[in-house]
Amino acid sequence: MKISIKRFDSKDESIRFYTVSNTNALKSLIEIKENIDSTLAFRCGCKSGVCGSCAIRVNGIEKLACKTKIKDGDLIEPIKYRTIIKDLVVNNSEQTNELNKVLNSINTDSDVELSKNDIYLIDVQSNCILCNSCYSSCPVYEVNKDFIGPFALTKALRYIKDKRNTSDKKVLDSIQSNGIWDCTLCSACTLVCPQHIDPKNDIMQLQNIAVQNGFDNPNLNSFNMDFGSNDFGGFNPNGF
Repeated sequence: MKISIKRFDSKDESIRFYTVSNTNALKSLIEIKENIDSTLAFRCGCKSGVCGSCAIRVNGIEKLACKTKIKDGDLIEPIKYRTIIKDLVVNNSEQTNELNKVLNSINTDSDVELSKNDIYLIDVQSNCILCNSCYSSCPVYEVNKDFIGPFALTKALRYIKDKRNTSDKKVLDSIQSNGIWDCTLCSACTLVCPQHIDPKNDIMQLQNIAVQNGFDNPNLNSFNMDFGSNDFGGFNPNGF
């Protein structure tokens, strides 16, 4: 089986072809590294879909290499919108900047006890493994690098739902600019999340919670609600 890998280093970018025997993406990368080309750089950790460090793109779709079956002709690339260190290895420390925009607003009361139902309410969002797949797929992040982004906003909802958090208003305030109102709700992040988290739905929940707490959607300010001119582009709703 022949696959191609987009290679990057400090001086060059190229696509190289390799013949492999494994159908698992991570095993194929290891096979190349050990038997064909020792210069190939990639990252892996747990090898079981838990750590998120082996995130890549296969034919343009974000995947975890350890959980992905590949086929003849597939193209493997690094995830997008992270600084490439070499080949498939990107700088994941950049995600800290997005998280800090939310986490710096959180205060907790450790004396508050959580029931099983309280834990259930935050369980899904707590499963985020910070693999960066959602950022790599995000069309907003492509044009606005200040966008707080999917997993940080999912974390915001997780803490707003956490009874121990005593700073809901501060968290909501931290995600207004370049945050919940900038998301296009396209679902790209939801489709690629290996943990089956739904960031789109999380962001919609945050929008509703924000409105309930007195925040306004700034996008509505630019929406013209004045229909007094009866200018409907040639269509008259009264039929004349």
